[in-house]
Amino acid sequence: MKHRRITSNARETMGEWAPAFVQYSEEVLFGDVWRREELSLRDRSLVTVAALVAGEHTNQLPYHLNLAKENGLTEDELIEAVTHLAFYVGWPKAASAIQVAKQVFEKEC
Repeated sequence: MKHRRITSNARETMGEWAPAFVQYSEEVLFGDVWRREELSLRDRSLVTVAALVAGEHTNQLPYHLNLAKENGLTEDELIEAVTHLAFYVGWPKAASAIQVAKQVFEKEC
């Protein structure tokens, strides 16, 4: 299975401040971890979104929600995943994620 290159916005947002962090993001995380063939990009995106919701890392959600859509997940599937997570990670975390998703998805219209 051939994967396309995934890039982050780390270089633009923190390249001058944390060059090693950017290097690890680009070379290890998106260059190696996301390239492993044991999971599809779609599955990796779903797992990543779930982890971000569970950890209430809403600052990272917009990027990964958009990436998940690029990787084949629909808005309905992503909202369903967050709704399902509400019962496992907590209602407030899921509610915060739904608000972020609403903003991200409405911005695309």
